Amino acid sequence: MPAPAAKPVLDVLAGQRQANPPVWMMRQAGRYLSEYRELRAKAGGFLDLVFNAELSAEITLQPIRRFGFDAAIIFSDLPLIPHALGRHVRYETGEGPRLEPLDTPAAIDAMQTRVDPSVIAPTCEALRIVKRELDARTTLLGFCGAPWTVATYMVAGQGTPDQVPARLFAYRYPDAFARLIDILADAAIDFLVAQLDAGADAVQLFDTWAGALPSAGFAKWVTAPAQKIVAGVRAKRPGAKIIGFPRGAASNLPAFVDATSVDAVSIDWTAEPSLIRERVQNKVAVQGNLDPMALLAGGDALDRAVDDVLTNFSGGRFIFNLGHGITQDTPIANVERMVKRVRAFKG
Repeated sequence: MPAPAAKPVLDVLAGQRQANPPVWMMRQAGRYLSEYRELRAKAGGFLDLVFNAELSAEITLQPIRRFGFDAAIIFSDLPLIPHALGRHVRYETGEGPRLEPLDTPAAIDAMQTRVDPSVIAPTCEALRIVKRELDARTTLLGFCGAPWTVATYMVAGQGTPDQVPARLFAYRYPDAFARLIDILADAAIDFLVAQLDAGADAVQLFDTWAGALPSAGFAKWVTAPAQKIVAGVRAKRPGAKIIGFPRGAASNLPAFVDATSVDAVSIDWTAEPSLIRERVQNKVAVQGNLDPMALLAGGDALDRAVDDVLTNFSGGRFIFNLGHGITQDTPIANVERMVKRVRAFKG
């Protein structure tokens, strides 16, 4: 029997440094691609895509066909968990998700506590479809919103500047907020395990708004739930590969890595390179951290930014990525330029 093909992203997560770092992008399936815009115009609203396994799979595969990335990440969105917990989610054009605010302790006490399997079923089916279509070297990633970030949307009913409604709620009603975080952590475990069973090679836990919290809040509402999720997933699926992304973690990141035992962490473009190399990358793989604005700018500025990222982190276990998602107005030519430059690097 021939040896299984290497999967560069999965190999890095398993502890193997690559001389040529693998590359993919957060939000790589989406609005900057003309083929996505065409498909969405035919399909209807955003949720019409998320809850259609065939369309979700097609969108997931679009950037792989175009750019040959080393990982495909399933097309979905962070508020899928609230929807699976019985909270109605709708999308307004240009405004993002909208939910009924979960803004009293009584509302949390009354909420559904277990994931509805029928809501996550299309995502799992999309993973199975993509798995059949991917070549043997491309890693398939599942993902889930982390409890703190998902809670910020649920409490406010939408995204908000500095996540003030959720922060105030956590201070005023810490016991009720802790119940919400526990429900979301249990839901994340169920969702991530289901994605692994459907064919995901690894999963990423997105905590987009982690940087809004002070250190004590970060430890309580970001690190502790992530620790519970990683342990819960691995109790059911030993050896599961998990990437954490507490965006804006800054100096809290080393403690996050120690506590959670993730296999890798994504870092945003504000991360201090020496801190990451000396206190994070010596323990786990690192993924990131090109500024999406450098990708939008293109040209020589993009080349310099790509080279800086490679210089800073390619000496250890490293996956080249953005520090957050690609913006919808990014030119295709800039993505092609970035990928070509990363592929040409030999460290």
